[in-house]
Amino acid sequence: MAGINAALYLEGKEPLILSRADAYLGVLIDDLITKGTNEPYRIMTSRAEYRLQLRQDNADLRLTEIGRRVGLVSDERYNIFLKKKKLIEESYLKLKDKSYSPKEYGKLFKEKGESVAAGLKLYDMIKRPNIRLSDIIKIFNVLSELPRDLCDYIETEIKYEGYLKNQNELIAKMKKLENKSLPATMDYSVIKGLRIEARQKLDEVRPRNISQAMNISGVSPADIAVLMLYMRE
Repeated sequence: MAGINAALYLEGKEPLILSRADAYLGVLIDDLITKGTNEPYRIMTSRAEYRLQLRQDNADLRLTEIGRRVGLVSDERYNIFLKKKKLIEESYLKLKDKSYSPKEYGKLFKEKGESVAAGLKLYDMIKRPNIRLSDIIKIFNVLSELPRDLCDYIETEIKYEGYLKNQNELIAKMKKLENKSLPATMDYSVIKGLRIEARQKLDEVRPRNISQAMNISGVSPADIAVLMLYMRE
């Protein structure tokens, strides 16, 4: 990150800042800046509030576009990435293409201990806990050309669709907070309602935005509410 931003600085461009929703590196940097540490820091999955998104099977989907913007992704690699995205989109369309009757999928569901309902699309079948994408591929002869890593990715996305949707909504809300910038010269001592500890921590860390301020140890939700109210005035 230091090398990337040094190069961007020399080119007169804005620095690259990875958010906590972008990558574990974003979590690490944000923790070190806002929380500090008195001992060697270790990045663990439990430190990331958006770890459903920060998975190894979607790292390229999360970061390739960012890498492309700062000149780290070659044309060859980017074309591979675009083909992968297209293949994923086409796979979803095939899984949602048509509905199958209980007669067509009933045997599989009974073997797997799933209750048989009305007509179901393959996409909805995969949402069932005991139904795997590999079962769907074998029985309905679809997506047989997909490599194993893509099968695993698609199955994860479908099975955890509801949880991922909720997390994406939360990320979107946090993105709005990130857009509420805090001036580097902000005088926290004049903000009425802020606790003394919060003033000291905010003055020491100098957060770039409301989202970063929320992660500072010693700054409470009540302090954030006071800060946001002050910013509206």
